[in-house]
Amino acid sequence: MVERLAHRIHLVHLRAIRRDAEGNFHEADHLDGVLDMYDVMKALVTEQQKRIAAGRKDSCLPFRPDHGHKMLDDLQKKTNVGYSAIGPLRGLAELRGLELGIHRSLADN
Repeated sequence: MVERLAHRIHLVHLRAIRRDAEGNFHEADHLDGVLDMYDVMKALVTEQQKRIAAGRKDSCLPFRPDHGHKMLDDLQKKTNVGYSAIGPLRGLAELRGLELGIHRSLADN
């Protein structure tokens, strides 16, 4: 989907899910869902590199993780569901690490 619609993407809001036996879905950690986040991020990084090479003004493809899970200090705080502080930062760190690894692997090829 990213490759097919890349020219229309300006911001990415990444989410991962898991399905139960009845087919219902629940949010999962970004790197632990049914979606291959590596392939999604690789397609986004590839598109970004194409835009940079073409000198496009919209070469930056900003992304944000979806709702984070409560963890650590957030467990004791009252927050809106999915909008704690620590959980979304963990998701962002995971996705940025994945992005960096993809950039380096593509540079090595």
